[in-house]
Amino acid sequence: MAEVKLAAQVRTDFGKGAARRARRADLVPAVVYGHGAEPQHVAIHNHALMMALKTPNALIRLEFDGKSALVIPKAVQREAIRQFLVHVDFLAVKKGEKVSVEIPIHVEGDLAPGQLVLEHVLNTLPVEAEATHIPESVTVSVEGLDAGSSVLAKDIVLPSGSSLAVEDDAVVVQVIAAQAEAPAEEAAEGGEEAAEA
Repeated sequence: MAEVKLAAQVRTDFGKGAARRARRADLVPAVVYGHGAEPQHVAIHNHALMMALKTPNALIRLEFDGKSALVIPKAVQREAIRQFLVHVDFLAVKKGEKVSVEIPIHVEGDLAPGQLVLEHVLNTLPVEAEATHIPESVTVSVEGLDAGSSVLAKDIVLPSGSSLAVEDDAVVVQVIAAQAEAPAEEAAEGGEEAAEA
């Protein structure tokens, strides 16, 4: 995974008022923590950070106050309706260090013929991976699966250097039979009969 370089400014004032002023200046408040160091409060240009976060578990090189820190996003807060960035927590990492992350799961393939529903039990897969080699995603094939079938975490092929951070038998996706619905007319007749009784 390629590093994304972002310039940041050190923040010295805190609280809701300071955060609002930062956002008015098109900056996103953020904090960098990890490795036992004091948390470092910074602000990053909104658009540049938004573009960097389009990649899950992006590896970011933050440059601020003459220093450089390799980080990954651990908590991203967005405004509920407009989804603009409100605050980001970053975890400082080192090359060769293992980190626990959740990676997106992509599903491919067609289910067996019939009235079937694919239920996503997990939308992301918890894994441990080297900080500089975090997989962008994993792919799950559901080709030909029938009702009652499921894909477990241990069935997913992980990239080299990654390992599961969840139970092997955790269900990722499962196939269930679609429930047949009674025709609307029958339901209406049933209601009328009940009313007459």
